[in-house]
Amino acid sequence: MSRRYVIITPARDEEAHLEGTIQSMAAQTIRPTQWVIVNDGSRDATGKILDRLAAEYPWITAVHRADRGFRKSGGGVVEAFNEGYKALRNEQWDYLVKLDGDLSFAPDYFEQCFRKFEADAKLGIGGGMICHMTNGVKAVEEVPAFHVRGATKIYRAKCWEDIGGFWPAPGWDTMDEVKASRLGWITRSFPDLELIHHRFTGAADGTWGNLVKNGRANYICGYHPLFMISKCLVRLARKPYLVGSVALMYGFLSGYMKKIPQVSEPETIAYLRQQQMNRLMGRATIWQ
Repeated sequence: MSRRYVIITPARDEEAHLEGTIQSMAAQTIRPTQWVIVNDGSRDATGKILDRLAAEYPWITAVHRADRGFRKSGGGVVEAFNEGYKALRNEQWDYLVKLDGDLSFAPDYFEQCFRKFEADAKLGIGGGMICHMTNGVKAVEEVPAFHVRGATKIYRAKCWEDIGGFWPAPGWDTMDEVKASRLGWITRSFPDLELIHHRFTGAADGTWGNLVKNGRANYICGYHPLFMISKCLVRLARKPYLVGSVALMYGFLSGYMKKIPQVSEPETIAYLRQQQMNRLMGRATIWQ
C-alpha cells in the first residue's frame, strides 16, 4: 500500500532539540515526501539550524514567521501549522503528520504506524505514546485510548478532509478526534510505539498556567459542566493536590466569564457532551 506522507512542524525556540528531531527523521526507514518546518518567530538559533539542515536534506522546507511578540496558546500553533500547510508542494499524499520539533523516536517509528493504519481502514487519527526521561527513568504520559497527543498526530488523508482542519484555539487536539469520531472514524494512540518528548508538555506555561490553559480548552471544546466537575474531583487525587483542580475549574469558568468563543459546531459539541454523559453513567463511549 502507498505510504506517501507529509509532515508539518511548528517550532518556536527549539534550538536545543530541533536538530535531534531532524536526525530521527533522517534515520527513518520511510521518509516523508516533504517536511515543512515552520520557524514560528523563534528568538534563539532555531532559524539558523533549520536553514542549515534544510540545505542538507532536500525534503525539508523551511518557513520563517515573524515573532508575534508573545506565546499564543493553541491558536499560535494552529496558525503556524496552517502556514506550513500552504507550503506543501504536492497534494498527493496518503497521510498528514503534525509533529513537534522536540521529539526523538526509533528509525522504524513511521513504518510501524503506517502498518496499523493499513490494518484498519477506519483508523483516521493515530500516533505513538509520549514519554519523558527524568533522571534516566522513562515515564509514559497517560492518555485516554482514543486521544493522540498533539505533539505527534497522523491523519489519514480522507479523515483530514472530513474534519476540515483544526479549530484555531486551545483544544484543537481534542476536537479533531471528537469530530472524527462523530463522522465514523476511529482515533487511538499506539501503546507499543513510543516517542521521547524532550520538554514536558506545558512546560512553557508553568504548572498553574498549563492547568488553567487545559481548563480553558475544555470550555472551548464545550465540555459538559457535570463532566468538568467530575474531572476536577478526580484530579484531587493527583499532584498538585487541590491546586490542580482549582486551576482547571478556574480556566473552565473563566471562559464563560470572559465570553470566549467556543467551537462553532453545535453538533460536535452535542456529540462530545453525550459521550461524556454516557461515561458518567457507565455506558459505552469513545473512552473504551
